[in-house]
Amino acid sequence: MITITEEASDKIKELLEAEESPNLFLRLGVKSGGCSGFTYGMGFDEDQSESDRVYTIHGLKVVVDEDSTKYLNGLEIDYKEAAMGGGFTMHNPNAIATCGCGTSFRTADDAGKPNPEQC
Repeated sequence: MITITEEASDKIKELLEAEESPNLFLRLGVKSGGCSGFTYGMGFDEDQSESDRVYTIHGLKVVVDEDSTKYLNGLEIDYKEAAMGGGFTMHNPNAIATCGCGTSFRTADDAGKPNPEQC
C-alpha cells in the first residue's frame, strides 16, 4: 500500500490541473541508479499497461509498474512548504540506506546499481 498525505495529494492535483489534460495520472516507479542504488520516479503519464498496479488515493489515480511495487510497498509521500519553496518527501520503510539528496535508496534485499553521477 502507498500513502499520499492530503497536502501532497492536493499539490499533485494542482499540478495535474495545470497540465490541462484529463487523461493524465500520477506514475510512481523505481529504477537503478543514484548514490545508493535506486532512484524514485514520480511524474505524470497517460499510458498504462495491463501489468500496472492502479490505486486511488484521495481521489487521485496513482499507477505503479509491477517491478517497482515491491520497493514502494509502505511508501509515504508528503509535501512540505518551506521558505525557499516546497517539495515532496518520500518515506520508504523498505529503505535501509538513503542518499543525502533524499531521492536514492537501497533495500536489505537489493542494492540496485549505484551511480554517484546521478546524485
